[in-house]
Amino acid sequence: MIVLNIIRDCLDALLHPSARYDVLTRARHRAFIAPRLLGSLAAFAAFPVFLAMRGAPSALEVAAFAWLIAPILLSWFLSRTGRYEGAYVLSSLALAGLIMTIAVSTGGIESFAAIWLVVVPLEAALSASRRVVAFASGLALACAGVLIVVGHLAMLPPDLSPDLRGICMAFGVASATLYATGLAFGAESLARTSVSLLSVEEDRYRLLARNMSDVISRHRRNGAVEFISPAAEAMLGTPAPGLLGHGLFDRVHVADRPAYLTALSDAARGGEGRSVEFRLRRDAARGERDSNHSADFIWVEMRCRPLEPAAGAMALPEAEVVAVMRDVTDRKVQEQALDQARSAAEQADASKSRFLATMSHELRTPLNAIIGFSEMIVQEDALMLDAARRKEYARLINDSGQHLLSVVNGILDMSKMQSGSFDISPEPFAPRPALLNCCNLLALKARENGIDLATRAPEDLPDMTGDPRAFKQIVLNLVSNAIKFTERGGKVTVSAAVEGARLVLRVSDTGVGIADDDLKRIGSPFFQAGKTYQRRHEGTGLGLSIVKSLVGLHAGEITVQSKIDEGTTVTVALPLVFTGPEPLPSSNIATLTPALRPVQPDQPFQVKKSA
Repeated sequence: MIVLNIIRDCLDALLHPSARYDVLTRARHRAFIAPRLLGSLAAFAAFPVFLAMRGAPSALEVAAFAWLIAPILLSWFLSRTGRYEGAYVLSSLALAGLIMTIAVSTGGIESFAAIWLVVVPLEAALSASRRVVAFASGLALACAGVLIVVGHLAMLPPDLSPDLRGICMAFGVASATLYATGLAFGAESLARTSVSLLSVEEDRYRLLARNMSDVISRHRRNGAVEFISPAAEAMLGTPAPGLLGHGLFDRVHVADRPAYLTALSDAARGGEGRSVEFRLRRDAARGERDSNHSADFIWVEMRCRPLEPAAGAMALPEAEVVAVMRDVTDRKVQEQALDQARSAAEQADASKSRFLATMSHELRTPLNAIIGFSEMIVQEDALMLDAARRKEYARLINDSGQHLLSVVNGILDMSKMQSGSFDISPEPFAPRPALLNCCNLLALKARENGIDLATRAPEDLPDMTGDPRAFKQIVLNLVSNAIKFTERGGKVTVSAAVEGARLVLRVSDTGVGIADDDLKRIGSPFFQAGKTYQRRHEGTGLGLSIVKSLVGLHAGEITVQSKIDEGTTVTVALPLVFTGPEPLPSSNIATLTPALRPVQPDQPFQVKKSA
């Protein structure tokens, strides 16, 4: 064993650098060099013994022994150049040349050496190259043809004696058989090495596929799966065999199937890699199935490229694609969170701009009036103001201050509602007196604007439980808005009725109406229908936003119906009995009836177009 290891190390030292890092290539180069070096060295060692027993050699014997230098030169050629096929071509030429020399000297095609021509293509077969085998076969046939022609033209030297000829023929057949046997053992050894290496490589790639978190798969162009790695079970919660064929395709989200199939088809047809992201249905885990959890979808990134056959292998009957899939759900969630944060930032920036655009007018106008009229009162002697004019200016200052206070209160109330710190104090109260009181407060404003304000509240309206202050604020904001956006000669109607377990309040007007695009945004803070810099009506845009928040805090509903230039109807439905804003579990919210489902302050209005 030690001797064999020493010989193997010596042979490895003779190998070309290109053959030292591939096990199969190293085995082939070693199989070429070893028998030629050992055979030549053994023949040279036996040459003195032959001379002692035979005496002076003939010219033919000297030529045969001189040929023993050729294997050494061939081994040197392969060691220096690494050209494996070229070395076998030269070996075939050298062997054919030796055979021709001996055969021409000993009887031509009938010589014992002619049988060695069969060995030439057999030796070339060890190269595992069709070109080398074809060359060696043609060379052997050409040599046989030359021997036949030379013998037919009687150009051969005198034949051997019958006794010597029989001995040489037996030697030639035996030696050719032994050499062919050696070639067969060499071929078997190389085949065994190839199978062993193939098994090792398969085990290595199988181990890699089993332990990779990414899923490796092989597909046809139509998406059918030919192979998928065991990592698919961990990713999708189902055994890998169930994903073969169209099992994986059936799990692709319906909306993503065209992109999935297009990527596979393009990779198979175009010869370039493709990348696609799609959703895959993942089965719930055992514990989740026991808890009645349904399957969910995960985001997967798939990179695919055409599967090219190995060198020398048969071409695939149909173009196939190898793909690597990776779970990118976390990245997708982060991207969605980033998009939501970006949208929230953009919305906050838009709200800030809208706030500044609205407040710059709503705050500046009353402040200018307060400053201007107060300066005039200070200079009453110079301006010679009488008592009536001073009283008028004081009233204007007071009105401007009250308007400014209402603007600030609206902003503060909206801020409290958005932060969740607005207090609701439910208590029993009569809604009809509260409704009439609010309408009476706004009757003067309606009369000054030439608007008919009608109130329809049945006398038998039952008491309700809620926050009376918030109820009044809802009515005041809705009626004030209706009056503000109704032209002179129009009409505003306020009605209340009981429907089931709710009090339904409707405020209708014959005003300017709301466009369809603006109707979706009604209720957003600091938003008014129409462009803020072309508004025909004063206001902060907080009225409906405050109403929306107060209705949501009372677990009620609000809907808006409007048509441009025909009017608007706002309907508010509040529960008759409201005990307080208690947080509801998410599982119970979905089971609430539509009549009692609360309106959240950040949810859009239910908007409808008026017929």
